[in-house]
Amino acid sequence: MSSILDEYEDSQNSRHPVQHSSRLSAANIGITHSGFVNVRLEEEKPIFNKQRIDFSPPEKINHFAVCNNQLCMSLGEDTLLRIDLAKPDQPNQIELGRKDDSRVHKLFLDPTGSHLVISLSTSECLYLNRNTQKVRSLSRWRGHLIESVGWNKLLGTETNTGPILVGTSQGIIFEAEISASEGSLFNTNPDQYFKQVHSLEEDGRPAPVCCIEVERGPESKVVIIATTRKRLFQFVGRVAEGSEQQGFSAVFSQNQELLPSFQEFPFNMGYSEITFYTSKLRSCPKAFAWMMGNGVLYGQLDYIRPDSVLSDVQVWDYTPDIDFSFNKPISIVLTQFHFLLLLPDRVKAICTLNGQVVYEDVFPDKFGTLKKMIKDPAGGLVWIYTEKAVFRYHIQREARDVWQMYMSMNKFDLAKEYCRDRPECIDMVLAKEAEHCFQNKRYLESAKCYALTQNYFEEIALKFIEAKQDEALKEFLLKKLNNLKQSEKTQITLLVTWLTELYLNHLGLLESDEGKSGVFQETRDEFRKFLSSSKHKECLYNNRTTIYDLLASHGNVDDMVYFSVIMQDYERVISHHCQHDDYSAALEVLSKHCDEKLFYKFSPILMQHIPKKVVDAWIQMGSRLEPKKLIPALVNYSQMGSTQQVNETIRYMEFCVYQLTVTEEAIHNYLLALYAKYKPDSLLCYLEQAGTHASDIHYDLKYTLRLCAEHGYLQACVLVYKIMELYEEAVDLALQVDVDLAKSCADLPEDDEELRKKLWLKIARHVVQEEKDVKKAMNCLSSCNLLKIEDILPFFPDFVTIDHFKEAICSSLEEYNQHIDELKQEMEEATESAKRIREDIQEMRNKYGVVESQEKCAACDFPLLNRPFYLFLCGHMFHYDCLFLEVSPHLSTYKQTKLGELQKKLAAATQTSKSRHRPSPKEKEGGDTASLGKESAGVSREQIKSDIDDIIAFECVYCGELMIKSIDKPFIDPQKLEEEKSSWL
Repeated sequence: MSSILDEYEDSQNSRHPVQHSSRLSAANIGITHSGFVNVRLEEEKPIFNKQRIDFSPPEKINHFAVCNNQLCMSLGEDTLLRIDLAKPDQPNQIELGRKDDSRVHKLFLDPTGSHLVISLSTSECLYLNRNTQKVRSLSRWRGHLIESVGWNKLLGTETNTGPILVGTSQGIIFEAEISASEGSLFNTNPDQYFKQVHSLEEDGRPAPVCCIEVERGPESKVVIIATTRKRLFQFVGRVAEGSEQQGFSAVFSQNQELLPSFQEFPFNMGYSEITFYTSKLRSCPKAFAWMMGNGVLYGQLDYIRPDSVLSDVQVWDYTPDIDFSFNKPISIVLTQFHFLLLLPDRVKAICTLNGQVVYEDVFPDKFGTLKKMIKDPAGGLVWIYTEKAVFRYHIQREARDVWQMYMSMNKFDLAKEYCRDRPECIDMVLAKEAEHCFQNKRYLESAKCYALTQNYFEEIALKFIEAKQDEALKEFLLKKLNNLKQSEKTQITLLVTWLTELYLNHLGLLESDEGKSGVFQETRDEFRKFLSSSKHKECLYNNRTTIYDLLASHGNVDDMVYFSVIMQDYERVISHHCQHDDYSAALEVLSKHCDEKLFYKFSPILMQHIPKKVVDAWIQMGSRLEPKKLIPALVNYSQMGSTQQVNETIRYMEFCVYQLTVTEEAIHNYLLALYAKYKPDSLLCYLEQAGTHASDIHYDLKYTLRLCAEHGYLQACVLVYKIMELYEEAVDLALQVDVDLAKSCADLPEDDEELRKKLWLKIARHVVQEEKDVKKAMNCLSSCNLLKIEDILPFFPDFVTIDHFKEAICSSLEEYNQHIDELKQEMEEATESAKRIREDIQEMRNKYGVVESQEKCAACDFPLLNRPFYLFLCGHMFHYDCLFLEVSPHLSTYKQTKLGELQKKLAAATQTSKSRHRPSPKEKEGGDTASLGKESAGVSREQIKSDIDDIIAFECVYCGELMIKSIDKPFIDPQKLEEEKSSWL
């Protein structure tokens, strides 16, 4: 066990190792100021963190092997110690049982940690399985000093290694297989077979196989890499699928016809070692590092290449302080971006990207010489041992500073890849890339990178302006604009306005150059795409006045129209078309966007030039347009326009009246005015279709009458007079047109016979006095039953003979005689009816009904004779108060009020009668007067009772009309329904 002083010294060495930092400051690489502030809250842990294992070996450590958390070490001369790192407190110590002078030459542990091969200096080999304590001899291997083993990663299991390759000190490569089972009765050896498959040479002599590695690539490809002291051999072949168990003989046989592929270096330091880096467990290695005499050969493994899998190969020379005479490199381990070299007293980490030493850790002399360095591929830990101690390295965040190295090598994509989760580093990389592109005059790429940085906007913009790179400046502004947030409205407004100006300048230059029409069209498409960007639509809309001004200042009319359409500023677009006399295009925009306000505004000028198309558009809009608001345009050009404009105006007005059924008076009045002036034939038809009642028509009668009178349309005036019920005026005017028209007007006042007679007398007078046609006058008598011959005789002149009226006079006399006979018959029928009524009254006075003592009220079911009652002819009997309650709800409001007043009067009369029942002495003196008062009060009371009876006892409440009218009323009053429900609970 180590002392407290040793542990303190170890901790100081691990905390402050000698490191060569590879971090590059911003000042060293010339990067401009970034918007990020890099603040480290705590000290970062080093990439390589050394830890000494709390273990003091009882004897010297000779050899060491670790894989898959299984650690094996050779102690002293004959002891083997196994430790499962998952259970470090349960070590397993095994004695090899060798009594001769043999010692352990090397230990080989397979990737599963299950199979351990022990090579002895006496050219013997032992085998130990993880699940056993028994060390077994590999008899077939005897006579060969084993230098390397190539394990089978695909077929190896805990009990069987599968076919493996074994390299000896004589350069021979054997294929073998080891099984942990006891075998058969006649074969108890663990080695199943051991056969030679190839041999390696250097300078014509056998050379020891220092390392051998077997890997499987895609498509059944097998790659075998073997190294000697200064040569690296490759054997590439294919093994048929399913035949992997047959071993590697086929791979070597495929390469026998050709010389083996190898790389050779001149210097020899007596041994070499190769190591591989695998990103994931049980996957193919991606890189290799071969430690040999001339340095470290580093490269990638490309399994797609047909002949050699080594690619991007380069040699990193050893640092000057390494002298083969006293501190040759002992071991090498490869990580993702570094390879670690083990020297006798220290460990060096060299970056594979630039060959610089980034870490150096010197070990104290007290631990002795460093002997070996091994990496466990399962956990990624690096182990180092001396004869007295064991150390372990944890590799943490190895790629943290790789971005700086890639950046210094101008490999900016890789640099960004390795710092994508660190925005401050990405910003530095982008700034460096932008500066690099700018210096190499790749301005567009530089602009794209600058736009992603946090560098000062003004500095970058001025940089491109000074270089007169407008395209790059535009690209920078576009990228910067796309990266802004919607809340940064001021910056967005600035960039949008600036970009618009740049686009317009560029378009102006291209337009003047006829040879660049294609570029001009591409730039215009790009500019329009920028104007129609939905992301910046709000900014463009809020600043559309500024954009319009810029477009106008450059005279770019086409793009101004395009921008107006995007902004839905159709008024500007239509105005533009109208100014250029392109009225059809203006109407097309109107029809496409259906804006009512724009129709009202531009219809006057469009109606002047393309009336038919405008009316078609109006009709297509239908009820979305208010015809009343279009009248100004119609009135203006119907008065001073051509016949086509007038006809189109009438067509639209007819559409409004007949199709849209517009009821606005102004529309109908205007259509009447157009008819009266241009289409008089349609005027009377319209008036007849509009209706004959004032409530049905939608035009102004007085206006229409005046309009028709001005144009002399008498028949239309007669029709209007008829609607206005001015029948006398209608008849007077109709007589100027046609007698038949006047006759049709005279029959209209059906309810006023006197007026009708008067109108017919006017017609008769006109016929007699104006037309002097006696026959027509006689026809008037037959057309109207109100006129008699005596009514029209005064109109005839004196010279007219009676022959013309003979028939009319006889007919009149006959009608009089017939009327007299009818009156006589009616009088006789009335006399007979009065006689029957008097008999019925007399009979009713003598009619009576019998009421038994047990009879009950039909409403309350109590004895009838207890209170005043009513008896109806139907047999129903009611108490007075019960009948009152039954009838009252069904009475009208008027009768209910009257009934209440009669009840009050009856109560007052009854009270007066009671007060006078006991006369005072003064009343006795005036007895005659009191008797007269009682008689009058009694008459009044009886009259009141009779009036009450007329209201409540007019008919039986169960058999009369009241019951029929109440059939649709609910049995329970809805207002009392809830109260009735609660009474039943």
